[in-house]
Amino acid sequence: MGRRLAAWALCLVGWRVEGETPVQPKLVVIVAPHTSNRDFVPGLLAGWALGLKLSWIGKHTLFRWPYGWFMRWIGGIPVRRDMSQGVVEQMVSVFDASEKLALVLAPEGTRRPLPYWRSGFYHIAVEAGVPIGLGFINGAEKLIGLGPILTPSGNIRSDMDKIRAFYSGILGIRPENASEVRLRDED
Repeated sequence: MGRRLAAWALCLVGWRVEGETPVQPKLVVIVAPHTSNRDFVPGLLAGWALGLKLSWIGKHTLFRWPYGWFMRWIGGIPVRRDMSQGVVEQMVSVFDASEKLALVLAPEGTRRPLPYWRSGFYHIAVEAGVPIGLGFINGAEKLIGLGPILTPSGNIRSDMDKIRAFYSGILGIRPENASEVRLRDED
């Protein structure tokens, strides 16, 4: 029932959902292009429409009273950026402790154009031993969903070539805010 309701809500505002529910119990789902704050709600609804309970990370201060319970309820995982253990290590620990986890990350890390994506999604997937789902928000076509699932090979250049090929031609809600699909690690 929740899947149908989420798909109906997206349809009501003109969006379509595309993709299949992944069979993998654990995966990192990258979503691109992330060009607007308006990506969040359609992304959450698309995950529900695809039968996924999505999790996402946010700075720990977002999870304080009185909104903390709500942030966790919609899938939020607090991270501490002031700890010696980095975000990658924190997320690998979360994967190790979970039987099922679909962690959504926006590799652009912001909603303004940058020369590089952040590579944390790749390092989390490799270190946790989980695949990467290629999620997308195509603002031009009002199409949102999940594309292919990529098992990271450890060869970041080769894997990024596949990721670049998938995202080629997909425009975000605000295309002028899109970043180039590349990692500093590739240089």
